[in-house]
Amino acid sequence: MTDPIAALSDLLGTKGWLSGADTEPYRQDWLKRYGVTPVGVARPANTIEVAQVVRLCRQAGLAVVAQGGNTGLCGAAVAQDANAVILSLARMTATGEPDAPSRAILVEAGVVLSTLHDKLLPYGLIFPLHLGAEGSARIGGLIGTNAGGSHAFRYGMMQDLVLGLEVVLPDGSVWSGLRTVLKDNAGYQLRKLFCGSEGTLGIVTRAVLRLYPVPKQRATALLTLPTAEAAVSFGTFLRSEADELLSGLEFFSDFGLTLSLKHVAGLTFPLATRGAVHLLVELTSSSQKVPLDDILAATLEWGMAEGLVLDGAIAMSDAQRAHFWRLREEQPEGQRLEGEQLKHDISVPPGRVAEFIGAGARICNDILPGVRINPFGHLADGNIHYNLSPPEGHSGFDGKASDLGQAAAALAKQMGGSFAAEHGLGPAKIAIADTNRSQVERALMARLKHAFDPARMMNPGVLTPAYQERRTFE
Repeated sequence: MTDPIAALSDLLGTKGWLSGADTEPYRQDWLKRYGVTPVGVARPANTIEVAQVVRLCRQAGLAVVAQGGNTGLCGAAVAQDANAVILSLARMTATGEPDAPSRAILVEAGVVLSTLHDKLLPYGLIFPLHLGAEGSARIGGLIGTNAGGSHAFRYGMMQDLVLGLEVVLPDGSVWSGLRTVLKDNAGYQLRKLFCGSEGTLGIVTRAVLRLYPVPKQRATALLTLPTAEAAVSFGTFLRSEADELLSGLEFFSDFGLTLSLKHVAGLTFPLATRGAVHLLVELTSSSQKVPLDDILAATLEWGMAEGLVLDGAIAMSDAQRAHFWRLREEQPEGQRLEGEQLKHDISVPPGRVAEFIGAGARICNDILPGVRINPFGHLADGNIHYNLSPPEGHSGFDGKASDLGQAAAALAKQMGGSFAAEHGLGPAKIAIADTNRSQVERALMARLKHAFDPARMMNPGVLTPAYQERRTFE
């Protein structure tokens, strides 16, 4: 048999095949917790080359790990063992022209999210997915993890923003489902199946994405509230008054604010009053005729009269609005710079967010007294980034990290929620998934994996662990 490394090198050339020390930038995940040195990094320039790489790896018995911007938080985009090729989509960055009447655009999987945002501005259109890593996250990775972000409750997750896909399958064949229609019920919804599959069923190479008109006006406020319960109550009222206009309802704790102000340069808190919870509220409209400022001001007056809102300010300029958003978006960075941390990505019914925060604090402190808890995230859809720092004076979690993760997951399950809201599973959450998903659900996932990838070559050990695949089908 032809040497697969030589074949890959010949196919891709010096720009497209990296080996040895050149693979270092691709080797580890963003949190530096996962990844080993792969056989090499393939950087194909188009779908045909992706298919050829997959076929060569299949023939050689090499695993294939798709990598976009490698900004994921669960380690799914790096090799788990050395017998793997990382397939980077970084060279596949072409975008078509927006189809304004259809509100759609065709893009390659390597397009960076912020680049897509910039591309659309002259056309009066937006792609409404926003998250902290948008300057480096790529479309293929966002599809692979079914990313959500800060506007998911209004526009949906990534699977709701994908109209069509092109995917290279594990045998090297190409499924072309690049349709530009919202309604397409001709059988199983394959495009949605690949959203959230983390490269285990195939490699997304191109996508047709759903677009929206640029908002013609915005009204943004930063609020201080006394408790998480007050935040839930105010959020419920706000949605009853302005649900179709609401595009941002983000929360963060005062502990998280303290860390951000301590560690992140240029941050200031503009309100005179601090409280247990802070809310960022944003209304948008594609019409100039909707009185957004009046609607927002009226809801704030009601919140203050009810004792739910202690203090607040409405942004008077784009610069002030951007600073309000930065206070929320720098929450992860503030905690990262504080030191060791545990990141949990929880979702519960929105009405139970405060209940989760309260019960979670009691449970986590029983496991590790003094653990510092930083809940923040997306109040309107119940997504809580439940991040933990060690107790003061501790450099780590005293061997309790797994117990804390399992406890948070079990509490979310008990409340009818999920331990994996928008970050995916990767290798990081396999043990938690094993404990908190039924045997029937895990077997269904393993059967899907086997149907698409019987050789188990596509990102093995992610979503469904290797031992489960063998146990189910041998």
